[in-house]
Amino acid sequence: MTASTDLLIDAFGRIRESVDDVLSGLGTAELGARLEDEANSIGWLVWHLTRIQDDHLADAAGTEQVWTAQGWYERFGLPFADFDTGFGHSPDDVAAVSGIGRQLLNGYHGAVYDNTVRYLKELHVKDLERVVDEGWAPPVTLGVRLVSVLADDLQHVGQAAFIRGVLRRA
Repeated sequence: MTASTDLLIDAFGRIRESVDDVLSGLGTAELGARLEDEANSIGWLVWHLTRIQDDHLADAAGTEQVWTAQGWYERFGLPFADFDTGFGHSPDDVAAVSGIGRQLLNGYHGAVYDNTVRYLKELHVKDLERVVDEGWAPPVTLGVRLVSVLADDLQHVGQAAFIRGVLRRA
């Protein structure tokens, strides 16, 4: 472990805490509520940010995703393929992520977080320089990919917190 990985673990820990805060006390109706017909719901946002983290970290580590390895795909019972992360979802797809309780969302996010921390604890600073995606110019390193996941997760958990605030004011 290095100072760099310690910082990454801290950052992913802050996302974990934020997800827990956003979900706290919400029922399935609030988790599925959308401020407009084409808007995302809290449930969809938390599911999506967790799927992205799971997908990208598993790809970087060369392991199976928690989603399938630990049976979360079956527990959620969503009408999507097991590899779907929510990227490019239509409003109808977003609406399909409904009726899911906070315990399920929080459980999946916690399992992905635990897996992320295990992986990050094994890394050394040189590992962050490894190219994980040559489809971009310049090629994407592991360090850049991890920061990208953090940025995406932070944006989505912030959106979920905003929706929670609007719903709680109403």
